[in-house]
Parts: sequence; C-alpha cells; structure tokens
Amino acid sequence: MRISLAWLAAYVPLPPADELARRLTDVGLEVEGVERVGAALDGVVASRILSSERHPGAEKLAVCQVEAGAGPVQVVCGARNYQVGDLVPLATVGTTLPGGTRISKASLRGVESFGMLCSARELGLSEDASGLLILPPGLAPGTPIAAALRLEDVLFEVNVTPNRPDALSHL
Repeated sequence: MRISLAWLAAYVPLPPADELARRLTDVGLEVEGVERVGAALDGVVASRILSSERHPGAEKLAVCQVEAGAGPVQVVCGARNYQVGDLVPLATVGTTLPGGTRISKASLRGVESFGMLCSARELGLSEDASGLLILPPGLAPGTPIAAALRLEDVLFEVNVTPNRPDALSHL
C-alpha cells in the first residue's frame, strides 16, 4: 500500500520521513520503499516573463528576459502561448528534467540561452506539449516548482500483511 506523508501529517504531528519509516517497520508495517515526489523537479523554478522579442536569426524563436529570483535571465523559447507578465517554469542551468534532458547554457543561432522554459510534458506532469505551463498568479519568482504546485511529498510503500486490515487506510 502507498501512504502519503502529507496526508498523514494532516492527522498527527510526524517525525522526519526516515524516522517514520523506521517506526512503521518497528511496529510490523514493513516499509519496502520511500519515494520523494517532486524531487525530479529540483532546479525548476517559477519565473516571470519580463520581455519577449523576436529572435534575430530564427522566425519561430523568441528571446525572453525572465525573472527567476536572482535577477533577469535570458532564455530562447519556441513557445507562443505566453504573454509578458506570465509566470512559467524555468529549468535552470544544471537541471536534469524527468525525461533525462540535461539543461546547459546554449547558443541558439547566435543568441545565448541560460535555461529552458518548460511545458507540462517536459516536466513530466501531463502529456500536454502545446506550449508553456502557465503558473497561477501570485507566486514569487524563484519559488521551486514542486513547492508551487504542491508536489512535495514522501510516499511510503508499505507491505501490509493479511492480519493487519486496520493498516489499509491512512486513518
């Protein structure tokens, strides 16, 4: 059975995840695995699009200036579904996305890009690749995406034995 740490925390105060896994195992609920949900999105932050201009050497690309919490960053983007002022996910240099794409500083047709603005598909959140994932207004630039979308959680895979039907729910 999969148990969510966030759901359990809604009912009782909890120790850190590793300690809870040990305690559950000690009382006969063997924890077979611990998955940190949202960890695959480390390095992806909310960013506000400050400006967007046509790329001088490519018709279908734009050069965007985005605020990601530490000053403006220049990013070359091919999406068209955003407006200046929108909040969108920015995979910063050094990030590895869920699909295995490693983000590095790049030069696209002579213009440097310091990251990648992402769609929901690139983040592994859905199959929608029609454009950038537009985030809800009110987020501070630089907020980690996992926190912004409430994806930070720890899931325990617990082996529930037949004599413990009481352990088949979060309650």
